[in-house]
Amino acid sequence: MEAPDEAEGAAGPSGRRAGLRHRHPIAEMLDLPFLPFCAFLGGLGFVCVAFVSAWCQHWRGGFALDGSAKMFNWHPVLMVTGMVVLYGAAALVYRLPPTWRGPKLPWKVLHGALALAAFILAVLGLVAVFRFHNDHGTPNMYSLHSWVGLATVLLFSCQWVAGFSAFLLPWAPAWLRALYKPVHVFFGSTILMLSVASCVSGINEKLFFSLKNGTMEYKLLPAEAVFANTLGLLILLFGVLVLGALARPSWKRPDADSPDSRQPLLTAER
Repeated sequence: MEAPDEAEGAAGPSGRRAGLRHRHPIAEMLDLPFLPFCAFLGGLGFVCVAFVSAWCQHWRGGFALDGSAKMFNWHPVLMVTGMVVLYGAAALVYRLPPTWRGPKLPWKVLHGALALAAFILAVLGLVAVFRFHNDHGTPNMYSLHSWVGLATVLLFSCQWVAGFSAFLLPWAPAWLRALYKPVHVFFGSTILMLSVASCVSGINEKLFFSLKNGTMEYKLLPAEAVFANTLGLLILLFGVLVLGALARPSWKRPDADSPDSRQPLLTAER
């Protein structure tokens, strides 16, 4: 038998930590700082916007405001930019280390402004697709993509109004803000997942409608299909990484449940 003090030392806190380090080297490798991850995620978001813009410009004919197919091209660009990239950025505002110190007022404003900008772009994207459909006699709201997409935007509008009312306006009592906060967080992640699903299904639907003739059939995997499929994978990767960052405990604001976090924005100290 080994000596009691040696066994106790091996089983003590330092021994457990050493054991964990020995048993989980991959976990240590994956314990990345947030800021480099955030920079990578920002670059990935930029690539998503660049890809969808290049797809619509190079293969779909570019952009216009005349109700033609070129006007429809604004729809995927605005939706990816707003409902995926800007929305993901808004969701990660409170993971930035500078938000862990000092008043939350500037960060609340930034969070709300990014979400509002995402919503405005989404509404403009809906205007583009409805205008195109109406000008060409195409029925609206018949596909699963359109149902999921519109439901996502409507849920997002309710989320923004509820968040504005609970965390900005001074009428909401502290107990109501504390009760609503986990609901707000849950639906924030849900809306991002629905946004990614809407964008990926929309890309797939557009390819099926556009690649119909014998030389460009989708099943033959022409260059446009490869490019757009890659765009869908990039959007999916962006969404997964944002959700992973939101779920990582070490990247959460340490005082997330402090009284300061439950104060309405209009009465927060500057």
